[in-house]
Amino acid sequence: MRKDQGVSGDAQRIEQLGWMISLKIIDDKDTEMELLQESYVSAVPKKLQWRSWAADSEGMTGDKLHDFIDNKLFPGMQNLDVSTGNKRALLIRDIFSGTNNYMKNGTIIRQVVNKLNEIDFNVSEDRHIFGDIYETLLRDLQSAGNYGEFYTPRAITEIMTELINPRLGEKVLDPACGTGGFLTCAIENIRKQDVHSVEDLKVLEETIRGQEFKPLPFMLCVTNLILHDIEVPNVLYTDSLNREYTSIGQKDRVDVILANPPFGASVSDGVETNFPVAFRTTESADLFLLLIMRYLKDGGRAAIVLPDGSLTGDGVKERIRREFLEQCNISTIVRLPNSVFQPYASVATNLLFFTKGTPTKTIWYYEHRLPEGQKSYSKTKPVRKEEFDSLKKWWRKRTETEQAWKVSIDSLQANGFSLDIKNPHVPEEEKTHTTSELIEFLHESFGKSKTLLDELQKELDK
Repeated sequence: MRKDQGVSGDAQRIEQLGWMISLKIIDDKDTEMELLQESYVSAVPKKLQWRSWAADSEGMTGDKLHDFIDNKLFPGMQNLDVSTGNKRALLIRDIFSGTNNYMKNGTIIRQVVNKLNEIDFNVSEDRHIFGDIYETLLRDLQSAGNYGEFYTPRAITEIMTELINPRLGEKVLDPACGTGGFLTCAIENIRKQDVHSVEDLKVLEETIRGQEFKPLPFMLCVTNLILHDIEVPNVLYTDSLNREYTSIGQKDRVDVILANPPFGASVSDGVETNFPVAFRTTESADLFLLLIMRYLKDGGRAAIVLPDGSLTGDGVKERIRREFLEQCNISTIVRLPNSVFQPYASVATNLLFFTKGTPTKTIWYYEHRLPEGQKSYSKTKPVRKEEFDSLKKWWRKRTETEQAWKVSIDSLQANGFSLDIKNPHVPEEEKTHTTSELIEFLHESFGKSKTLLDELQKELDK
């Protein structure tokens, strides 16, 4: 792909590879379904199916292949007939409506296609090997342009899912699902414990739900779920925030939410008007917190990633936190080092675990620390799952330690319901400071400097 002048940068290469892989996987699955069900008909018209134009290694190539992709394949996929209610047709149409063919050299396209033809997605060994490769591609998104927000490190998605422990029959939702990391972890968690038949698999398929509004991560998420044997992924191509808050009713409610809502970015113009007046803000993480509370049924549980900025602040932020503490029992907040999401973001983040339906009385805090001798996480030294072994051990039998402490609701109320509680077992000089604290320190420092300069000037003027 790097030899093709039309493709520029990793993000475009991943997008290009994404739609090709999606089409190949869909065709392989269609082939399997045609063998299992006599009446099965693919949602893709015959002339546009992968097998019709890509499967023959000596088939279409050069300008002819490039012309076919740009002028027949893409328009055909973008205008698929969805009037019959075929969910797979709708997914395929949504994938192609938001993606592009960047490659300009039909001969190189043929070489890429032939390479993909070496994989048979109906052979479990091929699929598992490719699954590992695909996970690497998704991880590469973290440093490809602005796409890092759509990928949560695997170690984080796995530990959050394991501690929340979704089970078969429970409705699981990620309203900002990105490339599908939490959804695939939930699938693996449930399959490992509860899936023993085709009927169980059907229940699993119907109860895993996602929503994503950016085209590239949506496409990668759908492909990711198909790779995990979800025949028709229940993923909506939509902006979760662009729905009237009060329209989310009982039928929409779910048992489990796993999510890393986008943070540090403002929402689309006017989206905040979907929410009650007292809670209107343009900070996406705060609106997603409200949305998650609304989607959870009473007794439902959630594990989400939130930045420090959502744990503190006054005005609308304080009102949202108060609502959160009244509606939900926040059992645990795991404080993470700043560098977990680098290079996409270097802000301090937290894992929040809570259940809806009863107010918070006490919150346990647990401080996750960097491995000994390591100053920060990086692309070459990412966070690893085994680092959370001590958290898992503590989770089952909780006691106060130098990494764990407990805070009552009365203490929080006295502090404006701020959830940004520092570790009381760490000496003051070793503590890290929030951005607002650092700004305050700078103001004090500048003030002292100005006083000293004024006094010096007076001495010189004498």
